[in-house]
Amino acid sequence: MNLSEQLSTIRRGTAEIVVESELRAKLERSLKTGVPLKVKLGLDPTAPDLHLGHTVVLQKLRDFQVLGHQAIIVIGDFTGMIGDPSGRSETRKPLTWEEIRVNAETYRAQLGKILDMSRTSVEFNSTWLGPLTFENIIRETANLTVAQMLQRDDFAARYASGRPISLHEFLYPIAQAYDSVALQADVELGGTDQTFNLLVGRDLQRAHGQEPQVALTVPILEGLDGAQKMSKTLGNYVGITEHPGDMYGKLMSIPDSLMLRYLTLVTRLPEDEIREIAQGLSAGRIHPMEAKKRLARTVTTQYHGEAAAREAEATFVRVFHDRQEPEKIDEIDIPGGAKLRLVEIVVATGYVSSKSEARRKILEGAVDVDDATLTDPNAIPLSDGRRRLFRMGKRFWRWVQPA
Repeated sequence: MNLSEQLSTIRRGTAEIVVESELRAKLERSLKTGVPLKVKLGLDPTAPDLHLGHTVVLQKLRDFQVLGHQAIIVIGDFTGMIGDPSGRSETRKPLTWEEIRVNAETYRAQLGKILDMSRTSVEFNSTWLGPLTFENIIRETANLTVAQMLQRDDFAARYASGRPISLHEFLYPIAQAYDSVALQADVELGGTDQTFNLLVGRDLQRAHGQEPQVALTVPILEGLDGAQKMSKTLGNYVGITEHPGDMYGKLMSIPDSLMLRYLTLVTRLPEDEIREIAQGLSAGRIHPMEAKKRLARTVTTQYHGEAAAREAEATFVRVFHDRQEPEKIDEIDIPGGAKLRLVEIVVATGYVSSKSEARRKILEGAVDVDDATLTDPNAIPLSDGRRRLFRMGKRFWRWVQPA
């Protein structure tokens, strides 16, 4: 692509580019010399199960990759011991080396669903951060001031309210910035919550006599509730490894107001097609349900293939339009299930990840067993040893057999 086309692709779904004129100059140089830009994305290995919120920035990295630039994933195995303080109201508990390594390998396996891994460099920042001496670290900290650190909204808020800020948390943005120095990055990507860290990278590169990287941020994606950011903790997420039927059904549940935002940020449908959808919705030519089906089908196809997406759509129509059971319902055997409480069984089915979330769902009336809604978390529904049909939420069906 020429310069104008590259910039148009890069701007899609972008929150801010610091500084766009510098990006233009880097792209021009790359086109003239044939040398691709080094585009870096750091991943904190604390949450290895990727959801659509994570894919917004990964899609942007893929955009650069398609344009012929070098995609570099930095797994923060060293910085994971500090814990990214971005957006935190308290000090984060550091991970162990073993936890970090396990999470990092899980990341690597999932990244291939979005990136061309044969053309992606995966680096671990312990490679260059581990050998630094205490003298090296002191020299790096001399390039920044405490006042600069307190410009961060999260640090400023904690300092003003008297909540503690550990000194090691100040080292996180410096360590992330040193990644850019070690790699001589041309561009660094991140969510808008990473803006401060990305800008520190520019400062540190200047201090090392390097041309500063361009900091490019993408929006934080709202979750299924349409309000808070997508998060596994909040239960408002769509995981990229979820069953196709669950993925499709969850996407059909998002508020209508988010459809176009999701189409822009988590798919790569042509922008002309998205504009046509927007105009059709505004003029009443396209029903919101049909636009949402387009979104759900596109995303499910991306992660599971066209056949799985078609099956997921057919199941959705049958179950939710025609009010029929799915043609195929997965079965699971639960050891000791005849003695387990409902709250424990709901977790065992995989519907939720914690007892507290299971308890909340049960109390909300979201769990049916053999067409009867159960609202007592302590009920023992499998006490007679029989297989029973569980329906949890609107989309999650399981035959459960005590083993």
